[in-house]
Amino acid sequence: MSHANNPKIIGRLRRAEGHLASVIRMVEDGRDAITIAQQMNAVIQALDKARGVLIADHIEHHLVELAGPLPRETRERLTGLNELVKYL
Repeated sequence: MSHANNPKIIGRLRRAEGHLASVIRMVEDGRDAITIAQQMNAVIQALDKARGVLIADHIEHHLVELAGPLPRETRERLTGLNELVKYL
């Protein structure tokens, strides 16, 4: 599956897009700075999660491309590595 077609990535980016649209409306409406900052944080977190999914997907995609279908043990180890991606 291409990264561009990964529904997890698209979903997370759409979530970030929705949060950002809310932030823009809040700024235009002159809302409280603390509330705006909280929503900005939600945008940042949504983008960070999307980035993590993209990186994990990219790694898995190229491993499969190089080695073919991954054995169960390799997929399990990859899942563990994907957990590390959250901290990039």
